[in-house]
Amino acid sequence: MDEMKQIVARNLRRVRHERKLSQEELSFRAKVDRSYISQLETGSYSASVTMLGKLAKALGVDVSELLKR
Repeated sequence: MDEMKQIVARNLRRVRHERKLSQEELSFRAKVDRSYISQLETGSYSASVTMLGKLAKALGVDVSELLKR
């Protein structure tokens, strides 16, 4: 898994847990499939810039929060 995928995966999981959201709830808020959230959190998929924006909005954070090392 490349470094950016790892960073996004770790931050997405961390922020989701901090917000006490399930993958299902986040997927509902971001209007994506729950399996897609799972694949992002495991680093199986890379998120597009548009998707990072949708996820950040659904989590109530700035996109930079998902990209910080």
